[in-house]
Amino acid sequence: MLRALLAGLGLGLFVAAQVGPVSLLCIRTSARSGFRPGLSVGMGAAIVDLLYATLGVLGVATLIGVAPVRIGLGVIGTVVLIVMGVRTLHAAVRIRLGAKVPDEVDIPSHALRTGLIVTASNPLTIVSWAAIFGAAATASLLANAQDAALLLVGVGIGSAAWFAGLAFVSSRAGRRMGPRSLAVVDTVSGIGLVVFGAVLGIRTLQDAR
Repeated sequence: MLRALLAGLGLGLFVAAQVGPVSLLCIRTSARSGFRPGLSVGMGAAIVDLLYATLGVLGVATLIGVAPVRIGLGVIGTVVLIVMGVRTLHAAVRIRLGAKVPDEVDIPSHALRTGLIVTASNPLTIVSWAAIFGAAATASLLANAQDAALLLVGVGIGSAAWFAGLAFVSSRAGRRMGPRSLAVVDTVSGIGLVVFGAVLGIRTLQDAR
């Protein structure tokens, strides 16, 4: 039982720690808007990680094998990431011009929704969790339903812990940043989001052929 829980913690931390669009959003939101909005972005991602991990355990990930479902999620994810990237770059330009920039993730509830949408719209997430749990079963970490439940609990805690730490560090750093430094953060985040969106779009187009 303890081994399953610790394995889940490790998996949750490992998956959450990978550089991706949600990490960029969490860093950018925490630096500009503070700990609570940044944490909300991360909690949205952690919720989806837990949900997709559960679907992976239940074998529902085979739905991603249905081309229309996979392609539909890919299109949604591409649009979401590129739109958010362009908005972030626009914010960077306005900050450099000295304008006050209202942000859709200033409010924690909006930030939570953003984290949910960005993570859920990536079809590769559920595929990754399905593969991870397949490996866990092979390694005899999922001997019964109780082990599976503990593994999922560990995943949720591990993912949430990573994003909480990332939001805390980024918010503390953000307090020491001036407008120009925040503009740099927005520029890097915006470019990263557009790149992630473009990569997902290319993969979706290739998949649709």
